Amino acid sequence: MEPLITLDNVSVRYGPRPALQNVSARFMPGSLTAIAGPNGSGKSTLLKTIAGVLKPAGGKIVRAAGLGGATAWLPQTQSLARDFPLTVEEVAATGLYPRLGEARGMGPEERARIRAALDETGIAGLAARPIATLSGGQFQRMLFARVMLQDATLILLDEPFTAVDAGTTRRLIRLLLDWHAQGRTVICVLHDLLLIKKYFPDSMVLAGKCLGVGHTHTLFEQKLLSFDLDMAEIFASEKEARARDKDHHAHHHGHGHSHDGG
Repeated sequence: MEPLITLDNVSVRYGPRPALQNVSARFMPGSLTAIAGPNGSGKSTLLKTIAGVLKPAGGKIVRAAGLGGATAWLPQTQSLARDFPLTVEEVAATGLYPRLGEARGMGPEERARIRAALDETGIAGLAARPIATLSGGQFQRMLFARVMLQDATLILLDEPFTAVDAGTTRRLIRLLLDWHAQGRTVICVLHDLLLIKKYFPDSMVLAGKCLGVGHTHTLFEQKLLSFDLDMAEIFASEKEARARDKDHHAHHHGHGHSHDGG
């Protein structure tokens, strides 16, 4: 079976600043993978690059022939404008646009699908509400309903359980496990190690580069994922190692100053 997504030495930069360096990984069809790592480690950057929102500065991403445009991407909630005069139903409905195109209007069948998605995420009663009035959890449920309607082969979720209560998290995890059971490929950026350990068979640990990728329990055994080790500590030791490399490099070139890449 060929991978759905192959990352081959992918590097991404924001201007001069490297965000990701030489990341290689394979995501098989139907896999469920958590991406972990401290803040600033490149998790969202990786997701955006897989989604095609960012272009790699080096390396390449190979998408399986059958994938086409069938990708749903749920960005971090705080990056979304919430002051648009749209209702919950209207935002969820945008999940159908790639299929419908601009020309075709919504028929009864589409309306029924939108209702079913809102029902399944537990916000059917909020269909007519303006999105500006939603709580964090309600907003996230709406975005999940939109992803459901996209009916995508590849689903990319960036911190989908941030600012939602335990009940909502349980409900959204169920949806995520349903997608997995349907054979969709799900890649999810998460910082909650308990959720990763309990629900995600595969994981990837980032700190500007890939520190490890594989079965979640193996990464816990190797202490790359660890409850007694703060993820930030891994990152700090990585940064120190990088700085040492740089100093060593600068030393060899006979000039002592080095810019930290952030």
